[in-house]
Formats: sequence, structure tokens, C-alpha cells
Amino acid sequence: MAQLSPLVRPPGADAPPTCEVPHFAPVRVRGGRYRLRRLARHRRRAVAAGLAMTAAALVAAGPGEAGSARGHPASAPPAGSATASAPVRGQRAVETVTAPVRIADGATVGLLRPGDRVDVVAADSGGEARVVATRARVTEIPDVGATGTGALVVLSVPRAAAARLAGAGATSRLAVTLR
Repeated sequence: MAQLSPLVRPPGADAPPTCEVPHFAPVRVRGGRYRLRRLARHRRRAVAAGLAMTAAALVAAGPGEAGSARGHPASAPPAGSATASAPVRGQRAVETVTAPVRIADGATVGLLRPGDRVDVVAADSGGEARVVATRARVTEIPDVGATGTGALVVLSVPRAAAARLAGAGATSRLAVTLR
């Protein structure tokens, strides 16, 4: 190797002298290496999470009214206006009530179970029959036993239908048809 004169310094000679780096164990990030394998093992969870995120993104960015996301109500109208209490989609909310109804044929009530949907028919003494309530949900069948005047059923119906049922039950015999 050739000797350098003391006036000529090699490039980078103004750098500090090298020192030895101490030995240390490599730094490992916990779980990072195995995350993909764990995700592959739990494929159902990954697919469910992906579907949920996709659905949320579609709802948020889907077509709808200009400038608003689907599923979110439009800005509320001022209080006191005619549409202040109207729902967003124009459908009226139906308030349901429970109405006890005496059905003329007690054996028919034995066929009913809570959750069944029935139509209630009123038969006048003159033979005239009319439908009083449609798609009424049977909520309960009290165990009071059938009498000569029929058996009791508790129905969940809109408030207007409950008023019709009470009026028809006072003047005519009621029957049910299963839906």
C-alpha cells in the first residue's frame, strides 16, 4: 500500500474515528409477522368485517337525494310548519294498541298461537259480514276457558282498528280467519 504524504488527506478524513457498535438483539414488532397468517385462519371474521365495511361505505356514498346520504333524515323543517311531524319517507307511524276481543267460536281460538296474524270478521244478526281488522297480531290467549259466548283473544292492532273492534264486538258476533 502506498504511503500518503501528511499534507494530503484521504477523502472524509475530517470524520471522527470509527468506533465499534455494541451487539444487541434484533427488535421485533409483536404480532406483525403473523398477522396475515392469523387473518387467513380466521377467514370468516375477515369476510364478515370486509362485508360490513363495504356495506357501510355503500350506504354512505350510495345514490340518493343530491348531497345527502341514504338512511339519514333530511334537515328538519321549522317547528310549527305542517310537515314538522311528518316522517322522512312520507309514511305515517301507526300506533298499535292491544285489544281484548271475544271470538264467538271458542274452538277456533284453540287453533291460535301468539304471533299469528288474523283477520277479524263481524257477522251481524241479519247475516251481513264485514272485515273489521286485517293482519291483527295475536299477542296473548288468556286461559279463562271457553264460555257459551266464546273465548277471549288479545290482539295487537292500530288504534283505529281497536275502536272498530270494540264497536263490532258490542253489536255482532266476531270470528277470525288465519292468514
